[in-house]
Amino acid sequence: MAILSSSIARKVAMALSGLFLVLFLAQHFTINITSVIDPDTFNSWSHFMGHNILVQFILQPVLIFGVVFHFIMGIVLEIRNNNARKISYKSFKGNKNSTWASRNMIISGAVILAFLGLHFYDFWFPEIMHKYIESNPMDPTRYYPELVHKFESPVRTGLYCLAFVLLALHLWHGFSSSFQSMGWNNKYSKGLRAFTQFYAIFIPLGFIFIALYLHFNQIH
Repeated sequence: MAILSSSIARKVAMALSGLFLVLFLAQHFTINITSVIDPDTFNSWSHFMGHNILVQFILQPVLIFGVVFHFIMGIVLEIRNNNARKISYKSFKGNKNSTWASRNMIISGAVILAFLGLHFYDFWFPEIMHKYIESNPMDPTRYYPELVHKFESPVRTGLYCLAFVLLALHLWHGFSSSFQSMGWNNKYSKGLRAFTQFYAIFIPLGFIFIALYLHFNQIH
């Protein structure tokens, strides 16, 4: 019974960390979409996020911890599930039992983690260098030109788009499964699943649109 409780606790922790990251993703998309609507708004919001003490020293460390925790917990659960599986993989019938997304959450998660590493390299590390190492004067209008510059390369733009395709697959299974792991099973479950599937398509597709828009509409 103790082992069962521990297993449930791990799944709930995995679900909660995933839902936290889903909320962050929506917030991140809300800011980024302004880059194609109104660059001045994007500069203003980015400057606020980059210099707000609460965001920088509380929310940002919590976010980094959430990403690492979610990935490690996913690996732990995958290993334990594989060890506990009684049916041989030789008799596994693929999509007859589950979707590709559900069978390859670790693969899509690993690619997304690698993408986050690229994202940190492109945006977070330069921001830290700019503010704390080089001690450059604050320029609240620099964010949009820097963002556009990152999407000049078709290779980098392609990598971002590929990562968001895999993010969509990851969310397609993971978002709805998070509620199942927490025991959410009532008359609203069908509607909630429809929402999670819409989210899994809309948000990654929105990020892909932003990347392609910025790539094909460069500043001259």
